[in-house]
Amino acid sequence: MSEVIVGVIGGSGLYEIEGITSLDEVRVETPFGEPSDAYITGRLEGTRCVFLPRHGRGHRFTPSEVNYRANIWGLKKLGVQHVISVSAVGSLREEIVPGHLVCPDQFIDRTRGLRASTFFGDGCVGHVQFADPVEPALRAVLVAAAREANATVHDGGTYVVMEGPAFSTRAESHLYRSFGASVIGMTNLPEAKLAREAELAYATLALATDYDCWHEGHDAVTVEAVVAVIQQNVSLAKSVIAHAIRRLAALGPVEWPAHRALSGGGAIMTRHDLVPERTRRRLDLIVGRHLWPQELNR
Repeated sequence: MSEVIVGVIGGSGLYEIEGITSLDEVRVETPFGEPSDAYITGRLEGTRCVFLPRHGRGHRFTPSEVNYRANIWGLKKLGVQHVISVSAVGSLREEIVPGHLVCPDQFIDRTRGLRASTFFGDGCVGHVQFADPVEPALRAVLVAAAREANATVHDGGTYVVMEGPAFSTRAESHLYRSFGASVIGMTNLPEAKLAREAELAYATLALATDYDCWHEGHDAVTVEAVVAVIQQNVSLAKSVIAHAIRRLAALGPVEWPAHRALSGGGAIMTRHDLVPERTRRRLDLIVGRHLWPQELNR
């Protein structure tokens, strides 16, 4: 890697960071359909950044409708190595107060199989290691950046990913608390899985907006309440992102474990000469450097 390129997935206005220059709009065609929207590229003090509104500008897609494969493929195509996921979440813990930030290190998948969650299939089988779904080094950068921005940030925790778009029932909220989870949201899976398959470092900056509906001392979550807290935290999130980008630029090109998730082709089970040509073309950006023309399972 000769240049550090940072991707940010989140709300549609996150690229409006003080100091961002050379803004441009880039549309990317992918083998997996259309991304949520055009990518916004720019530079912060020389570091290239790529922003994508996860739900599309104007918030047009439900969490289940987001084309996560196209979104991640497009970031990979644009040269991104690090992905910062900015996500609104509900708090499942008393100490995570609405307005606080959380950088989780684990996920629990409560989606329902409606979302395409892998680049593999159609004649090419791969299994990536996902025990630690967040790249630790990138998460450490986010935590340090949040502290530098004077945010109250919780280092670590488990993020429950539910299907949505409805919020939890009270019984579900108490169930997730019994899991020992910290926050609940609707978008970070399969996003994190696909980033791992694409060998992108991935970490989450979660913005706690409410107490879901478990906390008897607080009203049940409403869209109005969520939006109000998000609006209050937008400038804080932008500040954290800016600090994180500067920190990543100072590190320079790095190769963390996530960047070699398919290293040596060991995560890919299919012998390369048996992969159909159409699948080979579709997966070339993701696995091409590992498989073609390398022979597996001789």
